[in-house]
Amino acid sequence: MNYLETSKELLEFIRKSASMFHTIDTVKSYLDAENFIEIREGESWNIEKGKNYYTTRNDSSVIAFKVGKDLSDYHYQLVASHSDSPTFKIKSIPELEGPGDYIKLNVEVYGGPIDSVWFDKPLTIAGRVLVEEKDEIVSKLLYIDKDILIIPNVAIHMNRDVNKGYNYNRQVDLLPLFTTGAMKKGDYDKMIADELGIKVDQIISKDLFLVNRQEGKIWGYKDEFISSPKLDDLECAFTSLKAFIQGSNDKAVNVYCCFDNEEVGSNTKQGAMSTLLHDTLKRLNASLGFEEEEYHKAVAKSFLISADNAHAVHPNHKELTDDENKTFMNKGIVIKEAANQKYTSDAFSQAVFKKICALADVPVQHFANRSNMQGGSTLGNLSNTQVSLHAVDIGLPQLAMHSNYETAGVKDPVYMIKALTKYYDLNIKINGASKISIEE
Repeated sequence: MNYLETSKELLEFIRKSASMFHTIDTVKSYLDAENFIEIREGESWNIEKGKNYYTTRNDSSVIAFKVGKDLSDYHYQLVASHSDSPTFKIKSIPELEGPGDYIKLNVEVYGGPIDSVWFDKPLTIAGRVLVEEKDEIVSKLLYIDKDILIIPNVAIHMNRDVNKGYNYNRQVDLLPLFTTGAMKKGDYDKMIADELGIKVDQIISKDLFLVNRQEGKIWGYKDEFISSPKLDDLECAFTSLKAFIQGSNDKAVNVYCCFDNEEVGSNTKQGAMSTLLHDTLKRLNASLGFEEEEYHKAVAKSFLISADNAHAVHPNHKELTDDENKTFMNKGIVIKEAANQKYTSDAFSQAVFKKICALADVPVQHFANRSNMQGGSTLGNLSNTQVSLHAVDIGLPQLAMHSNYETAGVKDPVYMIKALTKYYDLNIKINGASKISIEE
């Protein structure tokens, strides 16, 4: 597998995934190309062995599954990632006038971005717009493929202490500039209508977000780095999707999950803490003709890989990472663990994943936070509140997590695809928490 070609495809995947809604639309395009059958939550399901399906919720989360042909003693093998990234959401009444002819956009933080990196960069907007068409309300994707906004820094002459550390006021400092007289109040909705080819009075409501327009790059004299917006977590969404499409296991149900709203806690109707996974697996089980007892047995024998990127050692700040449980770019997949259970990894699940990587000939690294620092969380332990099963938290090492331009290594996406393809190819049989057998 070619490192550079894989990274180029990853960058194109991210370019197309301007918002969580676009991410799922991009994922669907991959699945549609492989003849997956779309099934809707509001319709009856007729699942057949040996076929491939997907379902979405809110157009911002997706669950796809490949149904094995021999399900006499079946289980689920799942990988979960997330479709969203930290950014700023544009409020429903967005235009703020003045001073002078300026019009700014009124925005609110989404997730936990690094505020300073949003200044002085070309920005646009993306998301969904609900519009009225005849007697229906229809959702339309919007991405304005043009540099239309910027958040200007205050000149250092007017903020002499900016390099000493500055506490940004998000209601004041982080408002993007929209126009300085060429457009008037009300032209924001007119712009959206023009982009969608509709009339302004057809617009009912909007979920729109700021998007960094910087192009993703492979860089370094030896082409060893990749930098892009949204590597957290579209790098895992992409690599797990590629592996899911390639992998095959006739004795299990292979599952790909990409959830929305991880960056704001996952506690939404389409997040990892929602009923989406639970509902999908139960309906799948019933549609295959199995009783509820078979569902519980299958879940007890199942395994989840929660895939969300990890912190690489910072080149200028090695003191911020643990002395031994630390990771580096281009050195392999990261297993993440935490005593406070923010990550799902334990000895049992780590043993399973390390064996998978050994069979795939993929290197493994370990990450744990310094004991005097609090780390972040991810979706594995949250999804387990709805569907409890053995799980491991993994990721790919990166720098500048939650920046709007992050950096990773070109080799690691290939490592992830190889390991997860092997995972989807294997038949992993779990007996409680005492025994695991892995059949190739």
